[in-house]
Amino acid sequence: MYRIASYLHLSANMNSGIDLQGTFIESLKDLGLSPGLAKLVWMPLPMLLMLIGATVGVLVAVWLERKISAAAQQRIGPEYAGPLGVLQPVVDGIKLVFKEDIIPAKSDAWLFTLGPVLVVIPVFLSYLIVPFGQHLAITDVNVGIFLWIALSSIAPIGLLMSGYASNNKYSLLGGLRAAAQSISYEIPLALAVLAIVMMSNSLSTIDIVEQQSGYGILGWNIWRQPVGFVIFWIAALAECERLPFDLPEAEEELVAGYQTEYAGMKFALFYLGSYVNLILSALVFSVLYLGGWESPIPMDRLAGWIGVSENTPWLQVITATIGITMTLFKAYFLVFTAILLRWTVPRVRIDQLLNLGWKFLLPVSLVNLLLTAALKLTFPIAFGG
Repeated sequence: MYRIASYLHLSANMNSGIDLQGTFIESLKDLGLSPGLAKLVWMPLPMLLMLIGATVGVLVAVWLERKISAAAQQRIGPEYAGPLGVLQPVVDGIKLVFKEDIIPAKSDAWLFTLGPVLVVIPVFLSYLIVPFGQHLAITDVNVGIFLWIALSSIAPIGLLMSGYASNNKYSLLGGLRAAAQSISYEIPLALAVLAIVMMSNSLSTIDIVEQQSGYGILGWNIWRQPVGFVIFWIAALAECERLPFDLPEAEEELVAGYQTEYAGMKFALFYLGSYVNLILSALVFSVLYLGGWESPIPMDRLAGWIGVSENTPWLQVITATIGITMTLFKAYFLVFTAILLRWTVPRVRIDQLLNLGWKFLLPVSLVNLLLTAALKLTFPIAFGG
């Protein structure tokens, strides 16, 4: 039975702490609204919060991309649009929104429009299962990780649809290569995630983080799954089409891949989806391998050292704040790594990309899964038996 919990808790257990949904609904009741209407007002707020958070995350990532790439090439980067150029991504977004939307002649207008939508919407929906703190998740679904993998498998359909509908042979080839790349790396990624699920005995992202708690940094899955975390990160970069795996958009090879005929807001959706997917992959990586909201030193140990009860309200608020900070810090450290790789590593060829996925990562991920199962039976205490 699925646990659909559309609430935001800031406590270490479900019965104490700050219940944002309950507090919000009770406040509306005090203003004279009926319980049903109060819940109806609450329902769109988590989705709105998710959209705002993901969009702000993209603006930060784009600014970091410009600044880090400039530093890598001994340039200054944007610095005139706002303090240190922080408004440059906003300017780029406004420019794309107001550019003319061009639809090629003899193209399939419906599929041409639907393609970018199919690429972007599943990525935004995947944010619903990411826990940013102790029970600070928009939805805690028992099959959260499976839902993320299922939603990510929709993107290749949108890429292929965009290339086919453009009525351009270069776009069609770009769409085919993008779909082939995405499918090739989805399987090793799913097998790496399955090893984590096997150790955690759950598909819930919150359960996976809680399974790593109690021992600080020593309890994180990165130590028990060193091979799996490398496979996941390589596959995630390929899924996000980041260098050295950005073949679908390699201008010198395929003009601009499936994006060749797109302009204005439709092109902006592809651009947005790429960065949203990068941040999402970093967040999921931090949840699966880096303990999510857990600190390197457990907060309950710190509370014991200073002689404070874990249920103290101010300590719970501090713990929740540190949890959110740790999640974002880990995610943006991975984003920084991905950006640095983009500007330091050369692009691979298509045959090298497919060989890496099918001939190397796939068998290694299968061996890693079987080895995890053997260790789970042999050392159940350490591997979640």
